[in-house]
Amino acid sequence: PWNKTGDTSTLRNRKIFPTSEKTPSTPLSKDKSSLSEDDTQSSNGTSAEWSARGVVSNEPPSRGLLMLVVGLSFSTRLYKITEPPHVCWDETHFGKMGSYYINRTFFFDVHPPLGKMLIGLAGYMTGYDGTFPFIKPGDKYEHHNYWGMRGFCAVLGSFLPIFAYLIVLELSQSHTAALITATLLIFDTGCITISQYILLDPILMFFIMAAVLSMVKFNQQRYRPFTASWWLWLVLTGVNLAGALGVKFVGLFVVLLVGLNTVWDLWRILGDLSLSMVEITKHFLARVVGLILLPLLLYITIFAVHFVVLNKSGPGDGFFSSAFQSRLIGNNLHNASMPEYLAYGSTITVKNLRIAGGYLHSHWHLYPEGVGAKQQQVTAYLHKDYNNLWLVHRHGDNESQSGTPDLVRHGDIIRLEHKETTRNLHSHLHEAPLTKKHFQVTGYGINGTGDTNDQWQVEVCGGRKGDLVKVLRSKVRFRHRATGCVLYSSGKTLPKWGWEQVEVTCSPYLKETPSSQWNIEDHINPKLPNISLSVLKPHFLEILLESHIVMIRGNSGLKPKDHEMNSKPWHWPINYQGLRFSGVNDTEYRVYLLGNPVVWWTNLASLGLYIIMVAVASIALQRGFSLGQKRIGHSLVLMGKGGLLLLGWLLHYIPFYTMGRVLYYHHYFPAMLFSSMLTGTKSTAFCLIITKSSFHVAQPVYLLSPLLLCINCNAFSVSFYLFHPLSYGMTGPLAHEPGSAMAGLKWMDSWEF
Repeated sequence: PWNKTGDTSTLRNRKIFPTSEKTPSTPLSKDKSSLSEDDTQSSNGTSAEWSARGVVSNEPPSRGLLMLVVGLSFSTRLYKITEPPHVCWDETHFGKMGSYYINRTFFFDVHPPLGKMLIGLAGYMTGYDGTFPFIKPGDKYEHHNYWGMRGFCAVLGSFLPIFAYLIVLELSQSHTAALITATLLIFDTGCITISQYILLDPILMFFIMAAVLSMVKFNQQRYRPFTASWWLWLVLTGVNLAGALGVKFVGLFVVLLVGLNTVWDLWRILGDLSLSMVEITKHFLARVVGLILLPLLLYITIFAVHFVVLNKSGPGDGFFSSAFQSRLIGNNLHNASMPEYLAYGSTITVKNLRIAGGYLHSHWHLYPEGVGAKQQQVTAYLHKDYNNLWLVHRHGDNESQSGTPDLVRHGDIIRLEHKETTRNLHSHLHEAPLTKKHFQVTGYGINGTGDTNDQWQVEVCGGRKGDLVKVLRSKVRFRHRATGCVLYSSGKTLPKWGWEQVEVTCSPYLKETPSSQWNIEDHINPKLPNISLSVLKPHFLEILLESHIVMIRGNSGLKPKDHEMNSKPWHWPINYQGLRFSGVNDTEYRVYLLGNPVVWWTNLASLGLYIIMVAVASIALQRGFSLGQKRIGHSLVLMGKGGLLLLGWLLHYIPFYTMGRVLYYHHYFPAMLFSSMLTGTKSTAFCLIITKSSFHVAQPVYLLSPLLLCINCNAFSVSFYLFHPLSYGMTGPLAHEPGSAMAGLKWMDSWEF
């Protein structure tokens, strides 16, 4: 049994390991072989390997193991990379966006641009010409060259087990732990599937893991500050942080992980009394440059390239302001000219000033029964469309067909007639569809004939009576004469009956906000002289800020698509439900995204066991049990290094519980990487701790560690063999039908393969 002693040697041992980084500096012999494991070293850059590493590894470096990991990882990801030869799941989005880059066509997406830029570059470099339409899943690629984009994603996905191996090797100094971790990821069907298609996920996870590896390598250089290798890993950490954030905003989670690690590192440095304040300041400034300024510069550069490449008008124009659109070649506002002041008889489009507020829009469809008055729908639409056109009339009459038209002024009463349907913009006291405290806005009447509820007073924000309405530059409000409310874009997305367009209401709250402010964008009136719109082009920082506001609002408003399985965060760690990538019946080539259940449930069990082990080790150390020097070292690896991985898992998982947007199973995969690394680290540390006790077992370390490795690798590889058709494709009967190749493997009713 463990002995609790009160002698000074025990107290000394208890102090040495947790606080070795703060011990005073001592002269160090050049002969490292003369150092004992009890030696304490300084933290100013002259420490021996024990202090630098935390734990001395008895295992020599093994290129053979690393080559084995590399070979298995690449072979499992690149196998059958061209199958199936049709569009699968979100390839319809990200493949299409890669085509947009090749064609330099502007589009809108809720994610930052780096991932799509790299996909487009990979396609271009491998001969893809950007002409495949990517309309819907199931469309055949035929003669189009798609393998390069898939192959690029698969190559980046192949690095994930390799990075995990290197990270765990650095943290635990155990090849067994590193190999167990790599095996978990190599033989996980979910990691294979998500790496084999034209998606952002493998690109995002590549940068996340590269950032963590660089951070861990940098941490190991802490005793050699400001050397070439120290700067290399610091800079690489910053570069990969920019890469992760440049692919998806989920990259913020790894930024936070590195940030917390850096704060802890600086706190340690501040407590090192052997360092002067000048040296501490140098450490602080180096991290500011490498981990804040450099990533920020690279992130902004990504957007600069994005805006330069996408210089042609495309489907994303309507999400952005009129000024933004004026910079796009082919847009009707690019180098355009139009009448400067709004006039009666003009044909116009009206754009809401709220970011992604949309164009004032109507169509022939009516509001459904029970949603206000059953009149024609009026919405805000984010795309250019003929149904965005309105005619400006003086209330009560139509304009003369000859002569110079009168100009619209602040305070005028107008009527807006929808050009396509000839119904007037109308409001009344019925409540709005979604914003119940607002009034409904409809299209009413026919051929310009309506009633007094069609009258709107024009107000130029900040203007006085008689001021003219300037096209594009004037902020305008439309106040309803009968009710006193103002025309308003709520930003809320209507249900299917409203074609998922944006709700337009009449707000009784008169405070000026972008949602109640509009500008006249298109202005057609052949009776008026035109002026150039070149003065509208915005600066880079303006379009950078606007693009981020649009992305954030678009991300928060995402809703599930038809026949798509969204999920809840608690589903993910238990592997409750997967995602159908391709095929729905026995005649189609079916691919189903689902994690290897043995791998995922092992990770889940390890999370719980890790917490128990840390609690036991912490109590033992706190109570002063004589654990032995190596066992203390492995306990510290378990708590300190394992704690870093646990924090990574928490940061990449828990925030999803707070998100209001639609969530999918694939959102868990970055967190799954951290749980797999924690499983490998915990498993070996557990073996080393329990077998180095005072129980006299003959050579237990040398027997149990290989045995653990053998059992784990066999379990993961056998389960991979059973479930590999999920990744590489299935045909024939479904799993619940007789004669299926997957019969007996549908272990949960929620699995749908």
